[in-house]
Amino acid sequence: MGVARLVLALIRTIIFQIAFLGGSLVLVPLALLLGLLSGQGPLLYIGPKLWAGWFRLTSRVITGIRIEIDGEIPAGPHLFALKHESALEAILTLWWFERPAVVMKQELHRIPIWGLASARHGSIFVDRAGSAAMLREMMARAQAAVALGRPVVIFPEGTRVEVGQTPELAAGFAGLYKMLKLPVVPIALDSGSVWPKSFIKYPGTVRLLVGAPIPPGLKRDEVEARVHAAINLLQGTRP
Repeated sequence: MGVARLVLALIRTIIFQIAFLGGSLVLVPLALLLGLLSGQGPLLYIGPKLWAGWFRLTSRVITGIRIEIDGEIPAGPHLFALKHESALEAILTLWWFERPAVVMKQELHRIPIWGLASARHGSIFVDRAGSAAMLREMMARAQAAVALGRPVVIFPEGTRVEVGQTPELAAGFAGLYKMLKLPVVPIALDSGSVWPKSFIKYPGTVRLLVGAPIPPGLKRDEVEARVHAAINLLQGTRP
């Protein structure tokens, strides 16, 4: 990338950060307030949807990042298994899915106000050390979400990875799959090239490839192999 394009990307990233974080100062407390007032009613889901929509708008208009979805995301209770390369898909799970219960790392729960709002929305926080108690709590929270007709979203490799990395699936995925008895919908994506861990974000198109549902009841080795292959289909395909 030339110097001029790099400088332009930097400027756009700074403007995006100001706009998105500025909007978040309003929308995140609003999401918490609505969540506290709503019980399990529709107000609970409005705030997170608005926040994710603001992220989608600012990232598209300011940084020039487009989203292209190949395939249809099914409605209703499913176990969605996503590749995880950036913060972009972590936030946009709240936009792509209807009332999702997202499995995420425990450290995010400690973010002031946001962590409380996310917990109230039904996020499932897990300790990446993978203790037995943590796994039991994850299972219980996931079951409660499904009982309300909500999908469960997990990043089955357990953490964000660099472009091209394809680690084995973390242990928690197989446990959720066995317990929930839901179809798994694997989703491949390639966000890391435009949204790397570095500060600067780059214009471009992020592709999501929605795989065919994998039925419940398969043996662990088989379902893990199928999910691992499906979420990594886009690795190495970006020119």
